[in-house]
Amino acid sequence: MALHETKDVRAQDADTDVFASTLSGQILPKYRIPEDHSPTEVVYELLRNELLLDGNAAQNLATFCTTWSDEGVHRLMNACLDKNMIDKDEYPQTAEIESRCVNILADLWNAPAGTTAAGCSTTGSSEAAMLGGLALKWRWRERRRAAGLPTDRPNLVCGPVQICWEKFARYFDVELRQVPIEDGATGLQAHQLAEYVDENTIGVVAILGVTYTCDYEPVAEISAELDRIQAEHGWDVPIHVDGASGGFVAPFLHPDVVWDFRLPRVASVNTSGHKYGLAPLGVGWIIWRTADLLPADLVFTVDYLGGDMPTFALNFSRPGGEVIAQYYLFLRLGRAGYRSVQQACADTAQYLAGEIAAMGPFTLLYDGQGALPAVSYKLTDPDAAPFTLYDLSDRLRMRGWQVPSYPLPADRDDTVIQRVLVRHGVTRDQMALLVTDLRAAVEHLTATPPPVPATEPRSGFHH
Repeated sequence: MALHETKDVRAQDADTDVFASTLSGQILPKYRIPEDHSPTEVVYELLRNELLLDGNAAQNLATFCTTWSDEGVHRLMNACLDKNMIDKDEYPQTAEIESRCVNILADLWNAPAGTTAAGCSTTGSSEAAMLGGLALKWRWRERRRAAGLPTDRPNLVCGPVQICWEKFARYFDVELRQVPIEDGATGLQAHQLAEYVDENTIGVVAILGVTYTCDYEPVAEISAELDRIQAEHGWDVPIHVDGASGGFVAPFLHPDVVWDFRLPRVASVNTSGHKYGLAPLGVGWIIWRTADLLPADLVFTVDYLGGDMPTFALNFSRPGGEVIAQYYLFLRLGRAGYRSVQQACADTAQYLAGEIAAMGPFTLLYDGQGALPAVSYKLTDPDAAPFTLYDLSDRLRMRGWQVPSYPLPADRDDTVIQRVLVRHGVTRDQMALLVTDLRAAVEHLTATPPPVPATEPRSGFHH
């Protein structure tokens, strides 16, 4: 009979449970790197546990960004952790896939046949917008210099834009002429341009999916008004379309809306791959209708990574996985798949709009039809209501919902609204649960009004 000896495993067992480990009995270092290493699984579980304090991304109805990705995206992202997007000599196939995506987007946005468009990926739509703005400024300056005119007072005309355009104007010394929203409007209106455009205007930014209200600005009408202004004054003012969200919605849900390179005055378009492009966070795109619209002076050639590589970006090294994931989604979904996903989101948004309209105290500003899959609304009579939308946001947050409340921009900043974005992964059942909680919150706040209704935002939503 075999003879066996026992083993002393007590010391080993002491560290098998993460929450009985030495590290779990300590407050994690926050301001200095620890002196020694710790087991992988212990650190992973403790950090994962700490991250539970974040909001639930599925209930974040403020963000335009992707909060759900399929398993194929996860696997490809993991496979691309070591790929540096900037190093096109070392990772030529990643660069080739980026080029394919640029071609796909140029085709999707109807770049004119027989010409060569240009474009690149970026870290997001904000960087892409700034690159588009720089090209506008450079081309305007070249025209002015060629005509012997001063170049010290460039301005950019826009409606209620996202913060990236304010950053662009400040960082690159351009006057931002932000046109106030008219009563009853949801964005820039074409007839307003005549008061703001002049010989120093480098371009007009038209928004395809206004951050505040989610509606499209009328790009074709803006283009026609700029045609009229050129005929009257001789100022040839280009359009840059900020399609951060709508650039991946309009081609599939609203193909008859003319906003893209079908309009000769549209010089460039930016979009966010990680919003309605459905890619994971970290990718945007900028496309110019023809290559000559991107001034050569803005493009740098880098030769110290192994080959001569042209680059136009505000940053340098960045991961390639998001670009690969974007191409994967183009291949997996195709036009029909994107149309199906966006239509499902739009249908859910319209369901939510109907429920909110029927609830009583709200007036819809945008009902989810004709633009982004989203809803925006205000209190019908804020002076008579026993609560504010800020109170309502706080109450909904008790149930985990992040629903932003904020004032509209200049000239309508006395109107506070709420906005709900419906993204891929936001289901009809989830919106039905939101409606139940919204109705309960309204009933509670009506029966038990806050002692002093909040008139200022108590939490920020910066998207």
